[in-house]
Amino acid sequence: MSQVYRTSPVRFDASPVHSEERAGWTVVTEYADEHEGPWLIDLSHLPRWDLQDKDVGQYSPCGLDIPETPGKTTLGEGVLINRMNRTQAAIWHLGPTEQDMPEDRAYTDIRENTCCLALVGPSSLSISEKVTNLDLADPWRGLPCLVQGPLAHVPCQVVVLSSNQRQEGFVFTCSRGYALDVVNILLAAGQEFGLRPGGEKRMLGFWGTTEVS
Repeated sequence: MSQVYRTSPVRFDASPVHSEERAGWTVVTEYADEHEGPWLIDLSHLPRWDLQDKDVGQYSPCGLDIPETPGKTTLGEGVLINRMNRTQAAIWHLGPTEQDMPEDRAYTDIRENTCCLALVGPSSLSISEKVTNLDLADPWRGLPCLVQGPLAHVPCQVVVLSSNQRQEGFVFTCSRGYALDVVNILLAAGQEFGLRPGGEKRMLGFWGTTEVS
């Protein structure tokens, strides 16, 4: 069987230092011009599943419970489970370990028609304030949490991971066709804060230095 090659919809004007092939994707793990943050990281190559069922709360994807309340999020080892509504949950893999989607028709792989980006590091939430009316820094939210609405004028699902000033961060998905516009808007908004593209290793580093409350 011939190799299937997959292409991320995200394009950065930056020079990769290290990259690897993974399940048909070329994954940049490090860029030449990386710094102390903040970083915009392409995670579009990682699995994302949509789960829909009238009894969606009875499922345990990746061995994790689905939150009972829409807007709530369960965080496991590099896996986020977002309760969307009464019958739907979204499962995002945010680590390099590939997992096979369960053979259950309630699951749909949505990786090919969406993009996934993380904005992590100092001033991440300040950058978000320039591109959305969503209050991602709301101190009354329990973290991590799901917020749905426009980011850079595009309908998005946003999960705020941490509001700790030492290591802020959020991750979001949107339709694949908006990827280039969203990237350009975010990089322009983050220029004053030194926002630059980051490789996948920056996301792994984020998990190691962040206490998610």
